[in-house]
Amino acid sequence: MKTVIVACQTIQDELRMAMGEVGCTYPVVWIESGLHLEPGGLKKRIQEELSRLTDVDLVLMAFGICGNCFVGVTPGDYRMVFPRADDCITLMLGSDRKRKEISQDGATYFLTKGWLKYEKNIWAEYREAVERMGQGRADRAFKVMLQHYRYLGLIETGAYDMPEFLGQTQVVAQDLKLEQQVIPGSLRYIKKLLTGPWDEEFVTVGPRETVLLEHIYKASQ
Repeated sequence: MKTVIVACQTIQDELRMAMGEVGCTYPVVWIESGLHLEPGGLKKRIQEELSRLTDVDLVLMAFGICGNCFVGVTPGDYRMVFPRADDCITLMLGSDRKRKEISQDGATYFLTKGWLKYEKNIWAEYREAVERMGQGRADRAFKVMLQHYRYLGLIETGAYDMPEFLGQTQVVAQDLKLEQQVIPGSLRYIKKLLTGPWDEEFVTVGPRETVLLEHIYKASQ
């Protein structure tokens, strides 16, 4: 059976590490980050890549369900599996439950090396605001925007040099007036995507079967 992985560039460090640890050698098609910021952009890009795949039996989608990006997508003559996870942050924390537990004593803005490098994150938006309106006005605007956030949560996935990453994010935390904290991550979800079993934590779609909301949410109903 020929299997291909289609993956978000944001989690490439974590995916490569997980593949190495489980001995997975499937080919990977990378999709550039940031497309979820455009309405329908990520969905369109995913469909483009799926439509190009031939001579494939199974496609494993290393993505979260960012903005319901899979709804309306139709695979080709192969099965498709993707995690039932809100976004890539949930994938790298290992579960949605852990994400909720972390934020119980204060809302957390999560960050990883990939998110900082590839995504248009809130720090990039802050720097653009400083250039556009000046430091004082930008600080006031972001104080309102982040008023419910307390922490900048840095997810330690083990896939990159954490001390070096912390050196970069100290500036981010200072600019955004957030308390920096390191949160243990997990490759459990990503490894399970690679090896199975694909249970209620995943969505399995048949060949030529269009993804509906019912595919994603039926397990929680």
